[in-house]
Amino acid sequence: MAHAHAVKRYSGLMDWLTTVDHKKIGILYLIAGGFFFLVGGLEAILIRIQLWAPQNDFVGADTYNELITMHGTTMIFLAAMPLLFAFMNAVVPLQIGARDVAFPFVNSLGFWTFFFGGLLLNVSWIVGDVPDAGWTAYAPLAGTTYSNDHGMDYYVLGLQIAGIGTLIGGINFLVTIINMRAPGMTFMRMPLFTWTAFITSALILFAFPALTVGLAALMFDRLFSANFFDPTAGGNAVLWEHIFWIFGHPEVYILILPAFGIISEVISTFSRKRLFGYSSMVFATILIGFLGFMVWAHHMFTTGLGPVANALFSIATMLIAVPTGIKIFNWLFTMWGGSIKFTSANLYAVGFVPTFVMGGVTGVMLASAPADFQYHDTYFVVAHFHYVIVGGLVLGIFAGLHYWWPKMFGRVLNETLGKITFWTFFIGFHLTFFIQHFLGLLGMPRRIWQYLDGIGFNEMNMISTVGALLMGVGTILFLMNVVVTMAKPKNASADPWEDGRTLEWTIPSPPPEYNFAQTPLVRGYDAYWKEKMEGHKGMTPAEPIGPIHMPSPSILPFFMGVGLFVAGFGFMYAPDWGHIGALKTGHFIGIIGLATTLLCMVLRSMIDDHGFHIEEDEILKDLGGKA
Repeated sequence: MAHAHAVKRYSGLMDWLTTVDHKKIGILYLIAGGFFFLVGGLEAILIRIQLWAPQNDFVGADTYNELITMHGTTMIFLAAMPLLFAFMNAVVPLQIGARDVAFPFVNSLGFWTFFFGGLLLNVSWIVGDVPDAGWTAYAPLAGTTYSNDHGMDYYVLGLQIAGIGTLIGGINFLVTIINMRAPGMTFMRMPLFTWTAFITSALILFAFPALTVGLAALMFDRLFSANFFDPTAGGNAVLWEHIFWIFGHPEVYILILPAFGIISEVISTFSRKRLFGYSSMVFATILIGFLGFMVWAHHMFTTGLGPVANALFSIATMLIAVPTGIKIFNWLFTMWGGSIKFTSANLYAVGFVPTFVMGGVTGVMLASAPADFQYHDTYFVVAHFHYVIVGGLVLGIFAGLHYWWPKMFGRVLNETLGKITFWTFFIGFHLTFFIQHFLGLLGMPRRIWQYLDGIGFNEMNMISTVGALLMGVGTILFLMNVVVTMAKPKNASADPWEDGRTLEWTIPSPPPEYNFAQTPLVRGYDAYWKEKMEGHKGMTPAEPIGPIHMPSPSILPFFMGVGLFVAGFGFMYAPDWGHIGALKTGHFIGIIGLATTLLCMVLRSMIDDHGFHIEEDEILKDLGGKA
């Protein structure tokens, strides 16, 4: 039987450029995020080589400022975020028993706008005007007085375009999780990774508009000589700090909560036990999301807010340790008495727990305002947030990659290589950042290009650099593992770990285009485990086999991303290029870019997308003729 609606089926590169399938978009996020992770990692290694020895001149002072700015910006916005979106795309619809996300077209648009925003930001390296005001872009340093080339314009416009993608992605997952859960999957039966993706999406919805407003104001300051943040013209530089950190602190939880979700799934699966204290974990996640918005000014204790503000933000910051502590104990109690398997994924998950605790403890130390005056702008702070972001988030990402790789690609990563990678990266990480706590306490400031000989920094900086190189080796070993694994046949079973507890392990690896031939009926938390315990081989279906409606592929999101990229480039250089009549060349290029994006929006609105149906005979063929 033919498709009910004729639909153009693409193959090769066109298939990837036009796809609206959440699983393929997840892989695109993984590839793009992985690429930017390597770029950010290379920048980090160059920073550490510069600090290898006192008064080193491996890179110049200006290049060093560019490296620390781009390392932070790339790792937070272009590596960590998309890698988490890769998991959310690949796993969340499967965990809730959905056939796709709520808005497949918007999902594709979210990826392409993120990708072209990230590309615009990194084009700055090729052009030679690189952002250099730090990843926090503090005013007035980020204004035209101190950054008068186009570097910070790349930062402002690149992040605005990438931020659009993140924001619409967050909205999409909120709607998907609220509306598209399988029958029987109440909120309190959702897997914890889905819960963390849900709270993260809510945080994105409320936090990213603050960044958008701040970047827009900074753009007006830079391109149109406004004075939002220019104190000499009546602006307020501290206003930028408030706007940035009202976004920036929830951003930390946007990053870490999905990692918490991954760790919960991995520890539960490989302990062969239900997650201890599931409901307390859910409420702790909600509380962390809520309190995340209440603590932004702990980044600003030294700006002169006054003792009352400092005391309130100090208390709120310490309070956030409580729900986080609940999670730590629940993971430990899940492992307690469990039949633990130390797979590569579980090594990362178990390594995450003590590492993240160390990052949390230094966070509580920094929460004390009087103490923060001593720690502020030293390497102690650098050590703290890398323990949280690398020791938390990156270990969580590696755990998730090893855990869900067979589901995404149909092949299990090599376990021996995986374990070698873990120990190399883990030891390298602690060598790099543990020692930096002491560098900070000895008084080494952040963001410095060189330090003098004979003040006690030499050996510790050397150890830190060796650790960073070890982390680089660990990353290369992971890439080798990926290459070795891709050469193997796609022979992973539906449940390669044999202890899968959630719905994604009930369908083939990799899943078919429509995910579930029949929507499953969920009868409890850990839905698949419950069916196994009752002696069933698979999930009870909630519907008979019938035609499945699927959305059509579309090239429009790709061209909308290209349009925004071209527009950003044009408007940035408008003041520099010669006149064509009254308007400048840059304006024309900008207008052409915006017109491309608007034309794609009009086409999307006017051309009705009927999608297509996958008929019963195709589904039965996939199932091997079994209903």
